[in-house]
Amino acid sequence: MSSSNAHDRAVKKRDYRLGRRAEKQAETRQRIVRAALDLHSTLGPARTTVSQIAELAGVQRHTYYAHFPDERELFMACSGLAMERDPLPDFKSLRAAPAGRDRVREGLKRLYDWYSRNNQLAGWVLRDAEDHALTREVVELRMGPAFQEAAEVLSEALNPRSHALLGVA
Repeated sequence: MSSSNAHDRAVKKRDYRLGRRAEKQAETRQRIVRAALDLHSTLGPARTTVSQIAELAGVQRHTYYAHFPDERELFMACSGLAMERDPLPDFKSLRAAPAGRDRVREGLKRLYDWYSRNNQLAGWVLRDAEDHALTREVVELRMGPAFQEAAEVLSEALNPRSHALLGVA
């Protein structure tokens, strides 16, 4: 019985250590993601280096690579954090309003308000998406569905001229 109790205590102690270690790993990962997002907001994703991220996060390069073995995983984590902090507007809810001018105005207001709050990061990301394949892929994954939804909801019942103007807006 006592050897069983000793074993149980050892397992609990090991579980505790693994739990604390897992927490520290998650904290380190979040520091790396926040550092990368900060740099993406000032330099753009395509111009941010691993060394810059590691330095700002206070980790070594090998620690960075232990958490993010490929750049895509980091970009997905950064874009996820950015969308968590300030999600794109909900355009589905606009279907409750009659199609036409008022719906378009409200939809554009929501979108412009989002861009206003996120202008620095969005500007760098959209600039880099033009020439950087990974940035373009992540933008399409994270923002594409919302933009498609916005186009569908806002253009409902618009004449061809108004539809073209909406595309410009």
